[in-house]
Amino acid sequence: MKRKTAKEQALGDDAHLLRAWKRWHAEQLEETLNGPHGAAVAQVMAALKHLTPGSAPALIALLHEFDWSQMDADVRLTVLHQVNEAITRLREKSGLPPIDDSLPWSDESPTASLLIRERLFPRKAESPPERSGKTTN
Repeated sequence: MKRKTAKEQALGDDAHLLRAWKRWHAEQLEETLNGPHGAAVAQVMAALKHLTPGSAPALIALLHEFDWSQMDADVRLTVLHQVNEAITRLREKSGLPPIDDSLPWSDESPTASLLIRERLFPRKAESPPERSGKTTN
């Protein structure tokens, strides 16, 4: 029997980890769908199955129908992961880079991904750090 090279072993290990990661996410989704907020998550998943380049406003509107603050972080993270996966697949299928979010400090309008993340995980109001140019010790 031929021994694997270090590179072949690493590729095999990576493939194994990827399968395990995908299996874990599938289990998380199944648990979420069977949980107390399963109906809301199922509606989002149904919308993701029919995601098209022009459907971001409808997806964002759907997300505004639910009070995500009443759902635990695991549910929201599962939904966010599924949304990210769907948007990435759609962008790649359309010949676009997988991720093209605007930067928070830029003048660009926020992308659908950023609006969705903000809906699921709203930032607490923060005051920007002071920039006086002086250093304190």
